Amino acid sequence: MMTLSEMGIDEIIVFCVDNAAVMDAWAKDQGIDDKGIITFMGDPRGELTKALGVELTHPGPCGKLGPGRCKRFSAFIDEGEIKSFNIAEDIGVAEGEDPAGDSFPEVSCVDKMKEDLEELI
Repeated sequence: MMTLSEMGIDEIIVFCVDNAAVMDAWAKDQGIDDKGIITFMGDPRGELTKALGVELTHPGPCGKLGPGRCKRFSAFIDEGEIKSFNIAEDIGVAEGEDPAGDSFPEVSCVDKMKEDLEELI
């Protein structure tokens, strides 16, 4: 299977509802530098999270993590158009039982995105 770069992906953005300092520290911990295609970004007020409709509002996770968190998802956006959008939530379980997508996070991971890209290319 080809790498994302070989598939024409020029940037991977990892974001979460947090500030730039936390995201910079997370990137450093993961060995990410500014020379590659991976960029870590913060969404401190959850504006992008809300605009994309992926705010985690279920009382279970919000009770443990606090309000305004982001659901686990992946998206392929080309020239401003969303071509693929995968949210890991309630997969293989009854609605509301896995709002954070912990049971099946693979739907938002790189292998699933590669499958989506292969269908789109």
